[in-house]
Amino acid sequence: MIQVFCGKRGSGKTKALIGMANDKVSESKGHIVYIDGDKRPLLQLDKSIRFVDAGEFDLKKGNSFYGFLCGIISEDYDIDSIFVDGLSNIVDVGSEDAAHLFSQLEKISIDKGVDFYININEMEDMPDIIKKYVA
Repeated sequence: MIQVFCGKRGSGKTKALIGMANDKVSESKGHIVYIDGDKRPLLQLDKSIRFVDAGEFDLKKGNSFYGFLCGIISEDYDIDSIFVDGLSNIVDVGSEDAAHLFSQLEKISIDKGVDFYININEMEDMPDIIKKYVA
């Protein structure tokens, strides 16, 4: 499953995503990963959530981010949820690149049983593949 939260910068997407991740801890049977482009939300997350600062890695495009996610998932087969805060702050995702990334996320979500919760800033030309996941 993929769920996308789209809104303007400063609309409370991060706060809501952190709340969802913390709430998920009590009901999750697997591990939870929270990915952000910096360390700001680290202290707001439950200590059992694995935090990854993607800003420490040189991720530029959707393909590198997809490989990054595959590495995280392959390292821990018990991951059932991945929260990504500010995808457009982590990688440059134009509408074509975003469509390709989300089609890859669909496949890995189904194949590996991982749920993705993703915050993105509003996009002018949002691809249809992303629109169907907007909450």
